[in-house]
Amino acid sequence: MSSAPRARDVRRWRRYLAAERAEAAVYRDLASRRTGEEREILLALAAAEKRHEDHWLTLLGEQAGRPLPTDPRTRMLGFLARRFGSVFVLALAQRAESRSPYLDDDDATDTMAADEAVHEEVVRALATRGRQRLSGTFRAAVFGANDGLVSNLALVLGMSAAGLPNAVVLLSGVAGLLAGALSMAAGEYVSVRSQLELENAAAHGPVAVDSVTHLDVDENELALVYRARGMSTHEAELHAAEVLAGRTTEAATATPEHNPIGSALGAAASSFCFFASGAVIPVLPYLFGAEGLTAVVIASVLVGIALIITGSIVGLLSGASPLKRALRQLAIGYGAAAATYLLGLLFGVSLG
Repeated sequence: MSSAPRARDVRRWRRYLAAERAEAAVYRDLASRRTGEEREILLALAAAEKRHEDHWLTLLGEQAGRPLPTDPRTRMLGFLARRFGSVFVLALAQRAESRSPYLDDDDATDTMAADEAVHEEVVRALATRGRQRLSGTFRAAVFGANDGLVSNLALVLGMSAAGLPNAVVLLSGVAGLLAGALSMAAGEYVSVRSQLELENAAAHGPVAVDSVTHLDVDENELALVYRARGMSTHEAELHAAEVLAGRTTEAATATPEHNPIGSALGAAASSFCFFASGAVIPVLPYLFGAEGLTAVVIASVLVGIALIITGSIVGLLSGASPLKRALRQLAIGYGAAAATYLLGLLFGVSLG
């Protein structure tokens, strides 16, 4: 007859049991929002977590007790899934799978440890799909807002440190907001417009009906078009022969028309709004009448909170530690602001 498990083993097994149940629930929740292959993959992951759950239930027996409460990490996963989509959940799940303790735990089977190692790669691949599908506009929002935060905080802190009146600092902050936002918008407009014009210039045009119907079948010069587009000689001749035999155009190979002006204007407007949303935060204390060191502290705290948020989001999207990315973002932002603040102090002393 086997001896009863030690109390510390029971506590550890119950933690594992709760974690497996929570992870299985997350995968099932994600699967309910997907279709096709991704849904099947997520359900397979949930089934594997259920097998692990059964293992701990077998070891615990009657000592399994009531289910432990959901841990804060899982609650955050659910919140992010509801608010921002599954890419955040998968990014966090990827990190959770990479920290599996089963490899060093004798009570977990080798199969379970191998499962967790494979799960990390599966979730990594799914998270990569999600990152690729994630709107470029969302990424632009994060980085554009971050640029506005750092640049305008540095500007208003430098002006304030120089001892300039509150009205001047406020005016400088608003001017910095507008100048930076307009510069970002103009740069984005030119970039997108130029890119679309290059794409349109390189686009395949359809061969005109009149041209096709009058081509010499024996010479088959239509094949030259396809060879120039990258087909081999044999492929080009076959494709041209098909077109000539049907006396039709190659409409299917024509590139659809873009709307460069609309797309470029949309990108410019987005860049303006993203930058301005970040740049307005350092200005708020001065806008509401705060002065001197009080305004500096309030602006720094507000921007610090915003930098932590944007840094965490970047960390989640990249699959890295949200905390490390948030602290790095904070250090970079505060470093730039501190440099201009010190310069402002030096100018203030020299002017005084």
